[in-house]
Amino acid sequence: MKAALVLFDWFDHGGLQRDCRRIGESLVKKGADVSIICMHFDGDIPAGFSRISPALPAGSKVARRKAFAAFLAQHIKDVDYDVVCGFNRVPGLDYYFAADTCFAWKAYQERNWFYRFSSRSRQYLAFEKEVFGQGSKTQVLMLSPMQRKEYLACYPHAKNRIHDIAPGIARDRMAGDDAAELRESLRSEFGIGEDDLLLLQIGTGYPIKGVDRSLKAIAALPDSLRKRVHYLLLGEDRKGQYTAMAAKMSISHRINIIGGRSDMPRFLQGADIMLQPSRKESAGMVILESIVAGLPVLTTETCGYAFHVDASQAGEVVKEPYTQQAMNSCLIGMLDQIGADGGRRWKTNGIAYGEQGDFYDMPVQVADMLLMHRDSSHAG
Repeated sequence: MKAALVLFDWFDHGGLQRDCRRIGESLVKKGADVSIICMHFDGDIPAGFSRISPALPAGSKVARRKAFAAFLAQHIKDVDYDVVCGFNRVPGLDYYFAADTCFAWKAYQERNWFYRFSSRSRQYLAFEKEVFGQGSKTQVLMLSPMQRKEYLACYPHAKNRIHDIAPGIARDRMAGDDAAELRESLRSEFGIGEDDLLLLQIGTGYPIKGVDRSLKAIAALPDSLRKRVHYLLLGEDRKGQYTAMAAKMSISHRINIIGGRSDMPRFLQGADIMLQPSRKESAGMVILESIVAGLPVLTTETCGYAFHVDASQAGEVVKEPYTQQAMNSCLIGMLDQIGADGGRRWKTNGIAYGEQGDFYDMPVQVADMLLMHRDSSHAG
C-alpha cells in the first residue's frame, strides 16, 4: 500500500505533526509505504517514511500554498497513491484529519466583513470548501464536538462524510510508578523547590494559545503567591514580544521560555498546574494529556477538549465570554488549593478518568480506516 500524508509544515514537537507521525508509524507497522508531502520540512525523517518537499517559487505564503496545491494535484496523479490523508485543508484529499477549527465559521461569525477579502482568507475559504463543500468526496476525521458543530453549521452537506475519532494521546502521559522520580528530576533541572509552584504551558502559536493571558494572570497574583510561582513555556514560536511583556510586568525572573522538548512526561509530573487559556482550539491534546497525568488544568471554554476538564473534575474552565479577571481569579483559587493539599482531588479524578477512557488508540484506528479505504477502492 502507498499512503501519502500531506501537510504544509513539518517540524519536531508540533501537535499536528505528532499526530501525523504516529498515524504514519502505525501504517508502516502494517506494511504501508508512507510518504510525507510538505512545503517545508525541518526535523528528522521518521524511520520508514520518505519525504517529498517540492521546490516552490519564492513569494508570499498565499502564492506558495497555491503552488503546493498545484504540485500535489499533479503528483497524486503521477504516483497513484492508494490513499491520501491531509493534515491541512488542501484540494484532492481522500481523508482530512481535522486538526483545525472551521475557517468559514471564524470568517463569517467571529470576524468583520473586511477580514474575508484578504488573499489569505479567500484562499483558506476556497481550500476548505474543496474539502467540506457539496460535491466533495473527502472523508473527514473529527476530533471534538465543538468542531463538528461549527463545520456542520457552515457545510451541512458534509454530515455523512464526518467521522468522530477518539483522542490519540501517548500512554506514557499517564501517571506511572515513576511519577515522583520524574517530578523530582524536572524540578531539580530548573531549580524549582518543592514548596514552589510550577505553572506549565505547552503549544506552538503563542498568540492563539493565550500566552499573554497567562502572563497577565501571573502578574496579577498576590505577592505571597507570585514569589513562589515559576512559569515554563514549551513550544516553538517568536518569543520576543512575550519576554518584553514579562519584563514590563516585572515578572521576567518567574518566566522561562524553553522551546520544544521531547521528555514531556517529566514536565507533566513536575508541574502543579497546566495553563491552556487558548483563544480557539479545535481540541487541545495537552489538556487531556495533563488530566491523565494527574496534572490539574486551567483552560478556556473555547478549547475543544475543555469538556474533558468538566467531565473529569480535574481542573477549572474559564467560561465564555472570556475576561482576564475571571482567568486571574481561577488561577488564584487553584494555586491556593494546590498550596493547601496539593490539588489532591483534581489529581485523583484525572488519573481515574485516564484509566477509564478510550484515549490512546487513535493512530491505529485511523491507520485501519486508511487501509480500509485502499481495500474498498480496489474492490470497486
